[in-house]
Amino acid sequence: MKIGIFFGGQPREREISFAGGKTVFENIDKSLFTPVPIFVDSLGNFILIDNQYLYKNEIREFFPPPAMVQDRTYSVYVESVIATEGTDINEMIGAIGKKIEPQEFKNYFDIAFIAMHGPQLEDGAIQGLLEWYNVPYTNSGLMGSAIGIDKIAQNQLIELTLHQGKKSLTLTRLHWQKTDKLALFQKLIGEIGLPLVIKAPHQGSSIGVSIVRENDFHAFVKAVNQCLFIHSISKKEWIKLDEKSKVQYLQKLTNVNEGIGMPVILALSESVEDELNGHLCHHPQEVKERLDFHFRFGDEEMYMISAESETQVLIENYIKGKEFSCGVIQDEEGNPIALPPTEIIVGEIFDFNSKYQAGGSRKRLPMEASLDELLEVQAKCCEVFKQLQFKVCTRIDGFLTEDSQVFLHDPNTIPGMSPTSLVFKQFAEIGLNPTQTITYLIRASLQARLETGKNTHQLWKIFSELDKSIDNHQNEREKLPKIALIFGGFENPQASLLKVRKEYAKIASSGKSVPVLLYLTGTPQAPQYYLFPFNLLFKEDISEINQVLLADKHPLILETMRNAKAITKKYATEILPKAELVSYDTFVRNIDEVVNLTI
Repeated sequence: MKIGIFFGGQPREREISFAGGKTVFENIDKSLFTPVPIFVDSLGNFILIDNQYLYKNEIREFFPPPAMVQDRTYSVYVESVIATEGTDINEMIGAIGKKIEPQEFKNYFDIAFIAMHGPQLEDGAIQGLLEWYNVPYTNSGLMGSAIGIDKIAQNQLIELTLHQGKKSLTLTRLHWQKTDKLALFQKLIGEIGLPLVIKAPHQGSSIGVSIVRENDFHAFVKAVNQCLFIHSISKKEWIKLDEKSKVQYLQKLTNVNEGIGMPVILALSESVEDELNGHLCHHPQEVKERLDFHFRFGDEEMYMISAESETQVLIENYIKGKEFSCGVIQDEEGNPIALPPTEIIVGEIFDFNSKYQAGGSRKRLPMEASLDELLEVQAKCCEVFKQLQFKVCTRIDGFLTEDSQVFLHDPNTIPGMSPTSLVFKQFAEIGLNPTQTITYLIRASLQARLETGKNTHQLWKIFSELDKSIDNHQNEREKLPKIALIFGGFENPQASLLKVRKEYAKIASSGKSVPVLLYLTGTPQAPQYYLFPFNLLFKEDISEINQVLLADKHPLILETMRNAKAITKKYATEILPKAELVSYDTFVRNIDEVVNLTI
C-alpha cells in the first residue's frame, strides 16, 4: 500500500512540516507501506521529490536549487527567486523531482499522510482537494480541520462546551488602525487585566503569539502589529545598521518562523489604505534598496506588512498555571481516549521554538498534579475533542491553575511529527512506538473517512486490505529475528542514547526484525544490564532516564493504558512495565543479533 507523505507547504510552519515529513518517511512501517514523499513548495506545487532531499537541514538548502539562484546574499524561498530573477519554476522542480497534479495523485499513492501545518494545509483546504479526487487522508476531516485552525471559533466552541469563563476580545485590523490605541489599551487592562495574551488567530503552533506583561503602551502596539505580521522600522534604527547588520536584520525578517516572511508591502503606516498604495517587495534585497532610498530623503517611519497578514487578532487574559499538552485519540468505536498530558516547563511561553527545537523546553510526563486533576484534564480534553468534531488524533493545549481549574485552548488537528514532538512521547506511554503510531494514524483515518459516506466501497477495500496486513504482521512478529541494541555505557551515555534512538527507529520501521533495548550502566568493574522499556527512550536525557529507570508506572499511565488496551493489542505487543536487571549471558541466548551502541 502506497502512502503519499505530504510535507512542506506555503504557511509559516513549512520547516517544521519538512522535519515532520522526514520523520514519517523514516519511521513508517516498510513491511506494510511504501512511502512516497510529496513535497509541497511555497507556491503550492506538488512535487514527487527525490529521497535525497529529505535529509537536508531545511527547505532552502535544496529548493530553490542553489545552482539556479543568482543572488545568494540571502537565504530565500522559491517565491522570492521566481518573482525577482525570472527563473522557470518547472525547471527548478525538475531539478529535485517531478511535478504531479491532484488528478494524478491516485496513480502514485493510495492514502495521503498529511504532515503539514497552518492555513491551507490544516484548515480543510487540502482535505477538500483530496476529497474531491477521492483520495483518503489522515487526521480530522473538513469540519474538524476548519475549526482547528480558527482560534476565535475554537474559543467560542470550547466556552460553550466547558464554560471556562476566559476573558477575550477580537480586534480587527480595520478597527485597530482607526481607534485610539492608548484608550483601547487602558480599556483592555481594566476589562481583561494584565498580562494580555495576543494571538494571530489563523496560525498553527504558536507562531504569532505575544504576551504584554507590563503597563507598557509601546509594547502593546508592537505585540498587536507582530500578530498582524506588521513590522516597522524608524530612520534612526535603520541608519545605525552597517551593511552586514542590514542583511542580518532582513534575513531574520524573511525567516518564516521568526519574521513575517516574503513578500512584504512597504507602506507609510499600518493602515490598509497605505498598504494598497505601498510597494510590494518579493526579495529582501529589494526591501533593503527601498529602505535605503526612503531614509536617504525622508524621516517617516516605514512599515513592512506581510502579504499574508492577519486581518484580526485575538486578545485573551493570561492564565497562570502549569502549561500542558494532551493528545486525544479514538478507539475502534470512535470514542475519544486522552493520552497522558505532558507538562511544558518554559521561561515565558510555549512558542514555536519551545515546541519544535531540541532543548527548547523541558517536558514532564505526566504533568505533576494529583490523579484527580490529571483525570479531569483528560476528561475535558475528550469532551472538547468530541464536541468540536475532531477525528483520529488531536493535540489540545491548556493550563492547570493552583486551584485545580482546567483551561483549554488551541486544539491542533495535525500534531507535529518531528523527532521532538509530544505525540510520539504520549503514544509511547500506551505501548506504541513511532512506527506503530503512524500505522494507527493511517488506519484510524481510513475509519474516519468511512464515516463521511463518500467513496465508501473503495475505502472499505483499502481498509480491509490494511487490516489483514496489520493482523498478519502481528501474527508473524514472534517469528521475526530479535536484535539487541546495547546503549548507555560509561564513556558518553548521552551520545549513545542519540545513536540508539536512530537505530531503534530504523529496525522498527523495517518490519523485518524486532529491536530489543538493553541499557548498560553501573561501572566497568561491575556492569549492570537492564532490559529497557522503549518509552523511556523519549525521556529528555540520560540523567532523567536514570531517575525513572526502576520507578513504578504512574497511576494515570496505568489508567490510560487500560483505556487504550484494545489499541495497544491491535498495533503493538506486551509492554515491559519497567526496566529489569538481567544477566547478559542469559539474555543473549534468546537474541539473534547484538549491536553495541555504547561509546
